[in-house]
Amino acid sequence: MFGPQYDALLARLAACVGETHVLTQNEAMAPYLVDWRGRYHGAALAVARPASTAEVAALVVACRDAGVGVVPQGGNTGLCGGATPLASVPSVVVSLARMQAIRQINALDNALTVEAGCTLSAVQAAAAECERLFPLSLASEGSCQIGGNIATNAGGVHVLRYGNMRQLVLGLEVVLPDGQVWDGLRCLNKDNTGYDLKQLFIGSEGTLGIVTAAVLKLHPRPRQRVVAWCAVVDPEAALGVLDRLRAAFGERVSAFELIGRSALEVVLAHIPGARAPLADVPDWSVLLELGDVDPDAPLAEQLEAQMAGYFDAGLIVDAVIASSLAQCDALWSLRENISEAQRLEGFSIKHDISVPVSAIPKFLRRAELALLAAFPGLRIVVFGHVGDGNLHYNLSCVDRADNERLMVDSAALNRIVHDTVAGLGGSISAEHGLGQLKRDEIVRYKSALELDLMRRIKMAIDPGGLMNPGKVLPPASLP
Repeated sequence: MFGPQYDALLARLAACVGETHVLTQNEAMAPYLVDWRGRYHGAALAVARPASTAEVAALVVACRDAGVGVVPQGGNTGLCGGATPLASVPSVVVSLARMQAIRQINALDNALTVEAGCTLSAVQAAAAECERLFPLSLASEGSCQIGGNIATNAGGVHVLRYGNMRQLVLGLEVVLPDGQVWDGLRCLNKDNTGYDLKQLFIGSEGTLGIVTAAVLKLHPRPRQRVVAWCAVVDPEAALGVLDRLRAAFGERVSAFELIGRSALEVVLAHIPGARAPLADVPDWSVLLELGDVDPDAPLAEQLEAQMAGYFDAGLIVDAVIASSLAQCDALWSLRENISEAQRLEGFSIKHDISVPVSAIPKFLRRAELALLAAFPGLRIVVFGHVGDGNLHYNLSCVDRADNERLMVDSAALNRIVHDTVAGLGGSISAEHGLGQLKRDEIVRYKSALELDLMRRIKMAIDPGGLMNPGKVLPPASLP
């Protein structure tokens, strides 16, 4: 659709990576031009699939010389359209899927060097082979790629204990917008020699360069895990449980998830084999996990004793502790399948927000009150990593026939949610990034100085504005 003036570029791309790895036919490119949720549909001159860092650099130089945008893409599992090219900007999608090498594992350094196209599950498996843990855990781990996890600063269910990708990356290899390769593949925990350059690229969504490899931080592999599902009285009670749990178990608390009734009901309705873990579906549930490197630690017994106190304090009204690995997985599958169940059900307006942990009950009350006053037929699906303040707050109608009206009013709904978040000192994007979806919305919630500093960094590293054009940074014309 962009015309024959780019034929020379296409020939050059083929020379870089081989003709079979430059896709130009619409049918072949189609999976790369739409986001996972089907919200964004883009266009590209080609999809290039390099197999090495040198090939990525050659592709970037070719695109730079032609004045064409470069859109890095991993597993294409993002939720904000960050890896989908714009239909209006000539660009080349660079898929990292062929770069899957495990370059080095060093158990003594607790470091694993991998290429960007490795899936998260492959990275987890490589760590396990040397009796270590790479703790990032996402529902999409079988298809998302580590380069995309880094570019979006992925979080997941174990941030409470291990942190997000910013805390899990020791070093990076990055192809810069001019084709130079920055080799920052160091496995140092301490390096106080100036600016921490890797942090510029973590969470930048490919707008500053293309991550081609990373040194990841590993942890001791837990020898046992205990998973429990609890019906809590309300969100305040959930935080009471979390506080007591951390006081009793410290860093052994690996995950603590809050799940609203609607979130569980949508899984039970759409995911085959899903079963309610308790006799009744409560208004609020907590899914928690403890982990210990000592295989003989009496974790389950200790948790059971703690839970007796939670019952006595009126914090929980029912609970089940998994008695096998299969039961652990079954409980986690209820949580991990919420997004897929919502996708199967159809339209919903999604929010990925964070507030201080202590402000979660206040946010839930304020947002629900304001939303239902404006849209009485609204269904609110809430779930998320309450242990680190991150909630997925999704909106649809109880009567699905009303969703078309809801879509028309999505901007007003977003404003209610985001203003409530901002009023509590929170963020409108906790772990999914900005991409296309929230690029312009962020203007309302970041100061002019913050936006100016971001634009200065972008201009210094990518003066041509060719790296993932149209993502993250709002146009300078916006205030």
